[in-house]
Amino acid sequence: MREITDATFETEVLKSELPVLVDFWATWCGPCKMIAPVVQALSEKYDGKIKFVKLDVDANPQNPQTYRINSIPTLMIFKNGQPVDTSVGFKPESVIEKIIQKNL
Repeated sequence: MREITDATFETEVLKSELPVLVDFWATWCGPCKMIAPVVQALSEKYDGKIKFVKLDVDANPQNPQTYRINSIPTLMIFKNGQPVDTSVGFKPESVIEKIIQKNL
């Protein structure tokens, strides 16, 4: 799972040919740490079908502000440069996987 920044967001997410799941997180966030291994496992399972990236909201405030990220962790799926689905807070793997499958 690749770490991205505000500077690489457009290239990595908005111009991606694959759908992209962006994990908006922060180092101090407990639920973010809990969801990280779940998202990592799904990134391996769906490799080549959907791209998975992480954006630290503290180090990169521009895109979280643009997409109105008020709580973390927030998982947002982008297709063709547009946000199409959002999940806020910790969710079990089965719930996240359903969101992914719906947007493939």
